Amino acid sequence: MKSWWTACVVAMLAVIAITFAVPAVAEAQQLPAAKAQQKPGAEAPGLAAPAPAPTTQATSIQLPDLTSRGNIGSTIQFVAILSVVSLAPAILLMVTSFTRIMIVLSLVRQALGAQQLPPNQVLVGLSMFMTFLVMAPTWQRVNSEALQPYLNNQLDAKQALDKGLVPVREFMTRQIERYGNEADVDVFTDAAKLPRARTWNDVPTTALIPAFMLSELKVAFTMGFKIFLPFVLIDLVVSMLLVSAGMMMMPPVLVSLPFKLLMFVLVDGWRLITAGLIGSFVG
Repeated sequence: MKSWWTACVVAMLAVIAITFAVPAVAEAQQLPAAKAQQKPGAEAPGLAAPAPAPTTQATSIQLPDLTSRGNIGSTIQFVAILSVVSLAPAILLMVTSFTRIMIVLSLVRQALGAQQLPPNQVLVGLSMFMTFLVMAPTWQRVNSEALQPYLNNQLDAKQALDKGLVPVREFMTRQIERYGNEADVDVFTDAAKLPRARTWNDVPTTALIPAFMLSELKVAFTMGFKIFLPFVLIDLVVSMLLVSAGMMMMPPVLVSLPFKLLMFVLVDGWRLITAGLIGSFVG
């Protein structure tokens, strides 16, 4: 019964296809004959005249005249702006508090024993916002003493750059003096074969920036050492308890991690470390 219904449906579809196909074939056969009877050059009835081909106009690209000093100056300024924008992350690392904050927070994560918690994105974000908070007075001075006068055409680019470097240099020298790392400046001045500076104004910026970074590394590792001590003590106590209990195959890190997290939460460790880091730059 099912095969009979299937045969009927197929037959109906074939009849419908033939009904629509026959007129189409007849029309296709008549079309070449009508084209052959049409005179050459005459237009087919009911058809519009072909549109004229669009004409293309040659466009010329005019390059700026680089022999003009004004054009060369604007080009150099544009390249300098692009270079500063591309080097902005490196500048943030070199002349701000970001280096110390990021290293200390990374050492805290290693001391806890949680290698992936907090993730790097969280640490970088926290470090950046703490950097903005610490550097806010310095950037405000740069804005009021250099950027705004430059935008108001009161200073040229060189004068604005010199005035903008003054607050940043004062921040770096203040941190170097606070932790007694003046010898780091002599390392880079001697490497550049420059006479040792008697005042901070005699230190070139190219020697002050790496000296500041070296000082920040020293301070960050010193703070990290102090943070590591209580966590190392917990690891030692847990290891001694496991050995005395005969559980030498149990990893001490696995057992000590909950105790370290508990101690860190009870003493409000993140608040203490954050406040200590911000306080290390104030004064």
